[in-house]
Amino acid sequence: MKKLSLLLMLSQCFAVIAFAQYPLKGTVKSEKGEVLPGAAVYLKNTFQGTITNSSGEFQFKNLKAGNYLMNVSFIGYEAKQVEVSVPSVQNPDVRLAVSHFMTEEVLVAATRAGNKMPVAYSTVSKEEIAGQNMGQDIPYMLSLTPSFVVTSDAGAGVGYTNFRIRGTDLNRINVTINGVPMNDAESHGTFWVDVPDLAASTENIQVQRGVGTSTNGAAAFGATINLQTTSLQSEPYAEYMGAAGSFNTFRNSVSAGTGLINGKFAIDARLSKVSSDGFIDRASADLKSFFVSAAWYSENSVLKANIFSGFEETYQAWNGVPSVRLNNDLAGMQRYSEHGLISEKQTQEMIASDSRTYNMYTYENEVDHYQQDYYQLHFSHKFNPYLNLNASLHWTYGRGYYENFKENEKYSDYLLTAPEGLSKTDLVVRKWLDNDFYGATFSMNYNKNKSAATFGGGYNTYDGDHFGRVIWVKNAADFDSNHEWYRGTGLKKDFNLFGKYNYQLSEKVNLYADLQYRHIGYDIDGTDDDLRDLTQSHTFDFFNPKAGIYYQISPSQQTYFSYSRANREPNRDNYTDADPAGKQPVAETLNDFELGYSVKSSSLSGAVNLYYMSYNDQLILTGKINDVGAPIMINADDSHRTGIELQGGWKICPELSWNVSATFSANKINNFTEYIDNWDTWGQDAIELGKTDLAFSPNVIANSQVQFAPNEAISISLISSYVGDQFIDNTSSDDRKLDAYFINNLKVDYTIKQKMVKEMKVNLMVNNLFDAEYESNAWVYSYLMGSERYKMDGYFPQAGIHFFVGLNVKF
Repeated sequence: MKKLSLLLMLSQCFAVIAFAQYPLKGTVKSEKGEVLPGAAVYLKNTFQGTITNSSGEFQFKNLKAGNYLMNVSFIGYEAKQVEVSVPSVQNPDVRLAVSHFMTEEVLVAATRAGNKMPVAYSTVSKEEIAGQNMGQDIPYMLSLTPSFVVTSDAGAGVGYTNFRIRGTDLNRINVTINGVPMNDAESHGTFWVDVPDLAASTENIQVQRGVGTSTNGAAAFGATINLQTTSLQSEPYAEYMGAAGSFNTFRNSVSAGTGLINGKFAIDARLSKVSSDGFIDRASADLKSFFVSAAWYSENSVLKANIFSGFEETYQAWNGVPSVRLNNDLAGMQRYSEHGLISEKQTQEMIASDSRTYNMYTYENEVDHYQQDYYQLHFSHKFNPYLNLNASLHWTYGRGYYENFKENEKYSDYLLTAPEGLSKTDLVVRKWLDNDFYGATFSMNYNKNKSAATFGGGYNTYDGDHFGRVIWVKNAADFDSNHEWYRGTGLKKDFNLFGKYNYQLSEKVNLYADLQYRHIGYDIDGTDDDLRDLTQSHTFDFFNPKAGIYYQISPSQQTYFSYSRANREPNRDNYTDADPAGKQPVAETLNDFELGYSVKSSSLSGAVNLYYMSYNDQLILTGKINDVGAPIMINADDSHRTGIELQGGWKICPELSWNVSATFSANKINNFTEYIDNWDTWGQDAIELGKTDLAFSPNVIANSQVQFAPNEAISISLISSYVGDQFIDNTSSDDRKLDAYFINNLKVDYTIKQKMVKEMKVNLMVNNLFDAEYESNAWVYSYLMGSERYKMDGYFPQAGIHFFVGLNVKF
């Protein structure tokens, strides 16, 4: 009987595929009969979506006969759902009512790619985020987007996480939240662990690959990520979200909202706690956060205040596992102490440890301890149906430290007075960061007839203190427990203006232009942890042009071409680590060319995007060191990334769908020179290697999701990811690389119908279903000794098979 049922279901699937196909045409207008060009029209449970032309008309082709639910939306109007039948007796004429209050879409409109912009992008919805949120950081919610590779220091996604897009690291990816910059102004990085469970207050996320459109904050030097936080829910609600899983991982989150009070006010709040022991030894995480939003709405204005904060204390797992430990190489592990890389005690601890979970840190308080508070005030006003303004004030306050136990250190290196007869000691230090980041952003948005234009920008100031304190010393003389041995400052002011213009030249052709001017002033003062003087000042003026063309081949086919330029200033470490007597770092430039094509029908979708990213003066690691032996990044004259991104979807039948993406790329430095420390001569040897591969840039990245939903209550997904070989330095050496890996995750969602609650969902995720052993990140240091090459390295193993079970209850 079961076999017969399966055969009947499969025959139904193939019968659906074979059915005749029909067109569907219609118009979208206001209640007064005004046509609405640019309105979004989407057919639910299909791949079909489009926007109306200058006459307010939309058209779908190749639809199977049947009934569809059509979602229609336009900024400033109330979204509407319309049932339509195919073949259609008459063309649907959809009328949208003017919204009685503005919505928060304008907060992110200026920095996002629209439907007819020549940009490669993906948008992850609130439902998709919620379905994957088991307490892991946001990078894991984005892991199925094209060209995306995620990694976790602790091995299971809780704690410090990182990712790369097209091989571009997070320090080169622009991140905004509600249009406000989120990147650290000095390091350019985004530390998701500082805002744990932010996903629970996220409405949607857009990922733009390549340079993308102009935005605020750090340079988009390979990708842009834009988050929109919780938007208005007109009805009161409460929700509990909980999860538990492997490695003593627990997530508890409660949220609630008032709904719209008197048609004017709304308050939303969330409180979360996430904890985990981690897969790696002692890689624990204790994370807390809250989010509060209060908004006032009128027909033409929105005033919204967001306050959210995160606290994290994570045990450090930053060093990774040496390859000699991973490979059970006893002689190699003993070499670590023989060559003075670590102490004999640490070597014995490594030998006695587990080969995949080893963590060299054993001091009980070797933690990272940090809190970050965000304050945002947004004001939006609609002057008329075609023109609106958005302005925001923001302030981010961060403070915290990481603590280290140091063995056999010189007193003089920490400005400590040595007792008579001693020159070295053991001590405990804390390196502090205390910073303020504040400013304002704005955008004016115009959309009428054939023109859509945005004028925006922002002015932001970063003021940060970096200082170190010695809190304990063995054998100290006149020791102060708050002894400070260095203090450095950073003051950075960033001003930018951009203008974007999208013009519908004809029914099929849209032209796009985007110009940005960015001015940066950056002053560094004080001393570094090695007591070097840091005093320096830098100024940059960048012009970033972008242009493209979008061509609507047919209602179901589109193509585009674009050119974009981005300029990026060096970050703090590039300056502070540079050799004072050597060549100083200069700004990097990226020229990005994108060519895309997509096609959609009711059951099939496909997209191809070709990219060529050419870098001038890209900052890379070569093995070069500064005057005190620390590694530095230097500018490479010529490097590039070339690739093709493929995406596809197949609605095999109403119960079964399959979505895939794959990236094939070549990522090269044209003339690479490696510098390697020579311990025999106490100098460095230069090795000319010619054309080599850029580090951490796999030639193949692929994702697949097969989803089976036999009814509305249950959904089963098999999620697969493949990442090809990655070199961990720029030498293209097989001795220094991450091996390719292929992992599979199983996800089951079950909705329980209850009279007492609006919705109850149980989620099960079994990650790394087949227990693959793999590492997703690494670092390496090479040296010559006795005319032989050796290395010190650290790999980051990811957890084998592990699981999470979640429960979401909505009231």
